[in-house]
Parts: sequence; structure tokens; C-alpha cells
Amino acid sequence: MPGVSADITREVLVSADLDTLLDDLRRLVEIESPSGDVDALHACAEEVAALIARRLGGDPTIDRDARVDWTSDPGADTPLLVLGHLDTVWPLGTLTRLPFEVADGRVTGPGVFDMKAGLVVSVHALAALRDRGTAPPVRILVTSDEETGSETSADLVHEAARASGRVLVLEPCGHGGAVKIARKGVAVGRLTVHGRASHAGLAPEDGVNAAVALGRLLPAIEALGEHDTTVTPTLLRGGTTMNTVPARADVQFDVRFLDPSEPDRLRGALGSFDAAPAEITFELHVNRPPMRRDAATPLLPALHAAAAAVGIEVDTVAVGGASDGNLAAAAGAFVLDGLGPEGDGAHAEHEHVTVAGLVRRVALLAELLPRVAAVPPPR
Repeated sequence: MPGVSADITREVLVSADLDTLLDDLRRLVEIESPSGDVDALHACAEEVAALIARRLGGDPTIDRDARVDWTSDPGADTPLLVLGHLDTVWPLGTLTRLPFEVADGRVTGPGVFDMKAGLVVSVHALAALRDRGTAPPVRILVTSDEETGSETSADLVHEAARASGRVLVLEPCGHGGAVKIARKGVAVGRLTVHGRASHAGLAPEDGVNAAVALGRLLPAIEALGEHDTTVTPTLLRGGTTMNTVPARADVQFDVRFLDPSEPDRLRGALGSFDAAPAEITFELHVNRPPMRRDAATPLLPALHAAAAAVGIEVDTVAVGGASDGNLAAAAGAFVLDGLGPEGDGAHAEHEHVTVAGLVRRVALLAELLPRVAAVPPPR
């Protein structure tokens, strides 16, 4: 296997045909699938379903929201859930300037790290187990709106995770291949300042400048972050014309938190803000609750045993970013996240995975899947 480290010599890797794996990955990456583009998402869902059928057999289903669902054993009570998404942050046409390429031990292309490589390695790991006759009952669920908050998929993810009780999320790994065992929750907020319009030249003193009032509040909004919580103003809007005192201005802000009570604290603090004579309204919506470490703890022995069986070291990490793993953990399931192959550059121009990382992850997952499946689901 060219491009693969010499220390990866375990027999399980022999069954992973690197050329076939890379070709499967190329097929997925070359079907661009930006969130919200219905036609593009369905085209990619068709290829994901074809990949599963080609390597694992069966008949994957695709629903009207371009979500792919497949179960190896429909009669199994609690099949292990393998969770991922096919949508990306890259707009149509990105492929023309960031094409799928394999060079110098790296694989590049829009969405290759986040997270089409994760989908491919999970299928190839299951195929290796099937060839050896040791594949456990598994359900693969691939959603199509994770990058925009999983608003249409949240209930489905919650239901599937609760039914399985053990979930492996093929999102991008942490640095050096680290598996993600905790994630911050995400809330999105908006604060709006309501002023009074007036002619900026004839009677500026008759107006109440909402944009100026909002500007004075921005440091206070950012300062609401404390300890493990961050509050980051992101999008600002205000005004109507160049010669009108702005009657309205608003800011959207991103909140990341570990303590589930933090959104309530923030709502109380926002309610105490004063911009008189302007008025303030605000809203704060929790998109994903935190994924706590105790959701991963029951699966860590399986992870360490799998890594030892393959002869590699796998670190674990807690991160600020959220995923559908947060939703799975909130459903009461045991969860390991960030099981995609080594790489870097999620949502960035240098997005890539490594060739060696692809093969390592196939090997690790082939050892991990049966071990996790053997863990009794939570009661």
C-alpha cells in the first residue's frame, strides 16, 4: 500500500484495498453537496447509498430530505449506530479550484475531511468484518443538514441513538487522530436594539441611533463568556440609508458551553442590559446540548482495546465544536465521536486527510465495531 506507514502491518489492513477506498472517496467528494441545495444533496445521497450497497449489500433508503438509512440486520433489537452526514460547507463550483487529488500522502477536496472520508472508512471497515464473518448488527444513518444545525434531522438522530444506545460518530478527528469524547453545547442568540429614525442632516438630534447603542453593548455581550463558556458576536446589521439615523440594529452571537445551566444565566444577564432611550429585545436558542464525558466513558475500554489490537495509540480530546454526537448523547446513548481519519482543515482551504490515516481508521474501526457492539446499551 503506497503512502502507508511501515508500522501499519496488521492483517486486517490487507482486506482494505487502498485503490478501491480512494476511488470510493473520490466518487463522494466529486459530488458536491452544500447544505440546503436539495438537488445536490440528493445526488450525493444516491452515491452514499450506492457505496453502501456496493460494499455491504442490502437496500439503503433515501428519504425526501436526502438522508440515507441502512441496517445490516433488520431483525436486530439494538444494532450499533454509525452516524455521519453528507452535507458540506462548500458551495457548488468549489471542486473546480479545489479538486479531488492524492499527492504526497494527502487527499484533498471539498468535504474530504468533514466528513466524506469518515463515511467511506466506516463502510470499508464493515466490509472487512463482513468478509471475515464477524460483522455485528449495525445501522448506518447519514444526515444531510448537520452543518446548518440538524434542524430537520435532530428528532431522527435522537430516536435512532436512543434505540441503539451505542453510537459511533464519523466526524473529523482531533489533532493526531484523537477521538472526541466531549463537546460543548451550542446556542445561537440575537440582540436587537430599537431606536428612532430621523434625518441625519436635518434633525439628527431627533433620532435614537440604534447602531451606536448596539456598538456600546458589544463588549458587554462578549464579556458574558466566563469559565468554559464563550460568547462571540458574529453578524451585525443596522441602518437603512446613508442619511438616516438607524432605527434598528442587531447582532447575532455564538455561544459555546459545557454547563447546561449556562443558557439560563445568559438570558438573565441579557435581560439586565440597558440602552435607554433605545429599547432592547433578545432571543437565545439552544441548538445542541453539551456532549458530556460520561457519555463516552463506557466505550473507552473498547477504544483502547481496539487501538492495542491494531498496534497504534489513540488519544482522546474534548472540543468546543458540536456535532450530531451531542444529540446522540442527549438521547442517553453512549457515544464516541471524531472517528474520521487523520487530517486537518475542516471548513478551510487546506482541508485534507492523510492516506495513512485512511488505512489506520479502517483498521481501528474494524476492531472497534465488534467491541462497542458487545457493550450493553444503557438501561
